Amino acid sequence: MAQLWGGRFTKETDKLVYNFNASISFDKRFYRQDIRGSIAHVTMLAKQGILTEEEKEQIIDGLNGILRDVENGSLPITDEYEDIHSFVEANLTARIGDAGKKLHTGRSRNDQVALDMKLYTRDEVTELDGLLRELLEVLLTLMKENTETFMPGFTHLQKAQPITLAHHMGAYFEMFKRDRQRMRDIYKRMNLCPLGSGALAGTTYPLDREYTAELLGFDGPTLNSMDSVSDRDYLIELLSAMSTVMMHLSRFSEEVIIWNSNEYKFVEIDDAYSTGSSIMPQKKNPDIAELVRGKTGRVYGALMSLLTTMKGIPLAYNKDMQEDKELVFDAIDTTKGCLALFTGMLRTMKFNAERMEESAKHGFTNATDAADYLVNHGVPFRDAHGIVGQLVLYCIEKKIALDDMTLEEFKSISPVFEEDIYDAISMKTCVEMRNTIGAPGKAAMEKVIAAEEAYLAENPEL
Repeated sequence: MAQLWGGRFTKETDKLVYNFNASISFDKRFYRQDIRGSIAHVTMLAKQGILTEEEKEQIIDGLNGILRDVENGSLPITDEYEDIHSFVEANLTARIGDAGKKLHTGRSRNDQVALDMKLYTRDEVTELDGLLRELLEVLLTLMKENTETFMPGFTHLQKAQPITLAHHMGAYFEMFKRDRQRMRDIYKRMNLCPLGSGALAGTTYPLDREYTAELLGFDGPTLNSMDSVSDRDYLIELLSAMSTVMMHLSRFSEEVIIWNSNEYKFVEIDDAYSTGSSIMPQKKNPDIAELVRGKTGRVYGALMSLLTTMKGIPLAYNKDMQEDKELVFDAIDTTKGCLALFTGMLRTMKFNAERMEESAKHGFTNATDAADYLVNHGVPFRDAHGIVGQLVLYCIEKKIALDDMTLEEFKSISPVFEEDIYDAISMKTCVEMRNTIGAPGKAAMEKVIAAEEAYLAENPEL
């Protein structure tokens, strides 16, 4: 197969070199974007009088025919072509003749691939935004349903203070909301059209770059042709944003794995999202959560790889930049798959509310509230802290919770305690007294839930 650039060369490229240089095995995935960009390009060329209307119609008909045949399977994209651009142009020329050879007028593969990658990435950012929204909707449902589902809150992986499941889910809502905001920032910043930049220095043809940008849904053309063909910042930003998404998913997965353990038994993962053991019949393994946790490193690796590839590249385009595609494609596929599966797992997961509340009680998560009770009855905080420390030590020795102590036992450590201590340290009181915005109290949570509902209503999918 003759290359698009073969005229300068008298000797055929070594097969190993050709295969090493070729990108068709992976850039074939944006055939739609390549054809869409070409249609916009020839539409602009005809508007500017560079092509005739008849040539434009011939080329567009031919391009639409290629698109249709690729999608119905009658035209396979094979590795006899160097890249997706060669495939489209060669097939177009074979179908419509000399008019097909005019497709590349005023264009380089440098600005063509920059356009294809931007169009593809923009589509994928839109899909990622939709998947994040779906996860947020599941989290919001859990928040609404669990404002009185008490559980321990942790620091240092030790039980600290009582919260609710709604409050815990709300923390992840904030994380994934920020992730969604990052996706939207990337979309806005990358949405400038590089087509018309040529190889690096534009072209002498009277192109209307503003018109091409408009046809393709961009906010306008890029303003420097050298940067246009060598910019991969938006991909690094996307890999960084996806790495953060994966980090959040991995943290959440770690908690699901812990909660699923025999020691906790906070959750039961649906059979569809877990597996058994080939040797131990009692096992129900949190495989999806573990795989999400594991695949996080794969996305991190793509980010570090592209950063390393780009760090020493002078202006403008260099072939090193071809390395962006496989990395980004794999990271996008991984992140999308993990979001979809995790959301499904979370949606079908059952929470053991009784077990969670008991865990909060026996973890002395209400110890701070016992100290606050003493302070409210005139005991200096430092003394109150010491008294409650004695209470906890006593309970550990007796293997009971603070709630299980008799009033006499309370009084034996401090005579300040009265019957109302039980109400003061109940899970309900401990949580519902905390009603500053952002806290787990029911009134505070209901305000937050209303705010999150408003956010989702005001921010539909991209």
